Amino acid sequence: MPLPFLTADRAFDAEDAVALPFADHDQWRRPYRPGPWRVGLAALALLLASFVLLAAVIIAVAGAFGGGLLTFGIALLVIGSALRILRVGVWVSRAGVRQVKFPRTSTVPWAQVAAVRTVQQPVRWLGLPRTVQGQALLLVRRSGEQTLLLTDHNADFLSRVEAFDRAADTVEAWNAEYGAR
Repeated sequence: MPLPFLTADRAFDAEDAVALPFADHDQWRRPYRPGPWRVGLAALALLLASFVLLAAVIIAVAGAFGGGLLTFGIALLVIGSALRILRVGVWVSRAGVRQVKFPRTSTVPWAQVAAVRTVQQPVRWLGLPRTVQGQALLLVRRSGEQTLLLTDHNADFLSRVEAFDRAADTVEAWNAEYGAR
């Protein structure tokens, strides 16, 4: 039985009729696996949350129930943030392309997409203000507006050039399959 979370990185066989290996194209799917930087940051946040939860229990046992509840709420906030960090990225389905960022999510239907292309340009390194020369996957809307979807120096693809190329090719294949003709 194949593991569905590994199918984004599998090599496509020559006998495959389509470049979109998923059976159900109506579900939102990330066309790549989260990178080690993103998973590591989420793991550190969950480690911090475990210490905050321990502190909440100690505070509650000591008799300060209000402080314990406040500390428990902080731990829940840290856990929610860690889960949101893991969801950040680009998701595709038959309905369109969805870009999930930490504070918000935006969805563009395929009918509004004019092109999806890879370009060479300065990109932010791990989302920090420092920029380096790299590759970016751009979504161009029919209105002419451009949206940066992925870069090869973000938390998912830093030092994983092949994974970026596969993810970019997969998003471009989804656009070729479902984009407006």
